[in-house]
Amino acid sequence: MVGLTRRDLPALVAGAVVVLVGFTSSVALVFQAAQAVGANAAQTASWLWALGLGMAFTSIGFSWRYRQPVLIAWSTPGAALIAASQGVSLPAATGAFLLCGLLIAVAGYSGAFARLMDRIPVGIASALLAGVLARFGLDAVRATPDASLLVGAMLLTYLWGRRALPRWTVPAVLAVGLVGAVALGLVRPLAFEGGWGAAPVLVRPTWDPAVLIGLGLPLFVVTMASQNLPGVAAMRAGGVNVPLSPVIGGTGLATLLLAPFGGYALNLSAITAAIVMSPEAHEDPQRRWLAAVAAGVLYGGVGLLGAAVVGVFAALPKALVLAVAALALLGSIGNGLAAALADARERDAAALTFLVTLSGVTVAGIGAPFWAVLAGGLAFVLRPR
Repeated sequence: MVGLTRRDLPALVAGAVVVLVGFTSSVALVFQAAQAVGANAAQTASWLWALGLGMAFTSIGFSWRYRQPVLIAWSTPGAALIAASQGVSLPAATGAFLLCGLLIAVAGYSGAFARLMDRIPVGIASALLAGVLARFGLDAVRATPDASLLVGAMLLTYLWGRRALPRWTVPAVLAVGLVGAVALGLVRPLAFEGGWGAAPVLVRPTWDPAVLIGLGLPLFVVTMASQNLPGVAAMRAGGVNVPLSPVIGGTGLATLLLAPFGGYALNLSAITAAIVMSPEAHEDPQRRWLAAVAAGVLYGGVGLLGAAVVGVFAALPKALVLAVAALALLGSIGNGLAAALADARERDAAALTFLVTLSGVTVAGIGAPFWAVLAGGLAFVLRPR
């Protein structure tokens, strides 16, 4: 057992912030994806069950095994891809999910993905992470006019906390945000759709070649390019050094096991991973893995409780969620930019990577992180000698 002390409390709060940000920012997309392939209410709840428990067991297992923060999330761009699909039945989609899990497992356990990541320069990887996180920060700035008093109070708390209580800054920001949201009447009424809990519902897959190629392969590509790629960049920037092959392979294996219940794709987290890897999560880098474990425990609880917990999250104002995330990530954004621009030989490539990532451009269904690495890599190869 790992003994917890008062000094570990910020790590537990960081884990709670991860779940708050992760669910409120994209759970609606997961529901849309389930409905797009014809899932009923019980099957949709099963998706939440499978994804929640999948993230819980993998995050806890990998973090405990390596004593470093390894945070696993569902594939948000994958959910968007599924939500945009038309005429795909749930059994056929389940077959595509199984194919995606198999391909992720092969890419991981074969070492192919790890070898690819080893070829990406540190400056480009750092710029990729900074671009991903900066987009989240920009969303918080854009949301400020709708809740200026709330966000302003949270910002002042952050600035004061960094000076007076550096280890308790994020918990203080979260507390002020919650109190302020209630005081300003920004908390929406609770709505528990689908009951309090969720149970697994098995869907037997069918193997439609058109769906396997049209959904399964793109789901694999966007998960690897738009999630695992920036996820590794986040780990490197946070000083996390774990073997990639078993971790990526493990997410593929978990996807294979949970796909029949709605676990369409699991992958490394990027944005929320930066929260558990930051100094705000714990002053001791050797104890930051506790934040990932705490997030995993809460993910499992959300998966078991289903729509009830999602209803609580949905009641919170969007500005609060965005502001908490942006302030918790501010140090990671700065560190990423500093590392990206540190080497003059990689500076142009890093700047291009940052700009393409920040743009959020999507081409052929593949998100900006993939195209950012491609553009930055080309600039690095063609740099002046």
